[in-house]
Amino acid sequence: MAINPALETLIELATTQTDEAAKRLGLAIRACEDTEQKLAMLLQYRDEYEARFRTGLSSGISMAGYRNFQLFMEKLDTAIAGQQRIVEDAKQRIVDERSAWQACERKRMSYGTLATRAQKVEERKANKRDQKLMDEFATRQANYKR
Repeated sequence: MAINPALETLIELATTQTDEAAKRLGLAIRACEDTEQKLAMLLQYRDEYEARFRTGLSSGISMAGYRNFQLFMEKLDTAIAGQQRIVEDAKQRIVDERSAWQACERKRMSYGTLATRAQKVEERKANKRDQKLMDEFATRQANYKR
């Protein structure tokens, strides 16, 4: 049984939208992973720099060296805080894209359900037609034999 052309068009559009939403979700996930890696690198660099400073403290450090360390750590902390905001934004984008994909998928599935229902209705009609033809044929055969 053929699907209603309008419904078939809607299913195709919904499928295209679902595929596009899935691609956007994949891109958002990859972007979030990248931002998390950058944050991890910044945190690791901060820890290594602080460890080197602590090692250098044992041999002594000038006041200017200590001030430079403090200023650099402040800049690093600012960069880390900025990267944390970027990570949070990326995570929110994943949530938004996942919601959009789920909405597209629900729409596509609902059109599929409508198509299935329409197909079942058409099958029932065809079965009734076939049954009617068979009944008429049987009636003719019975009348013919008499």
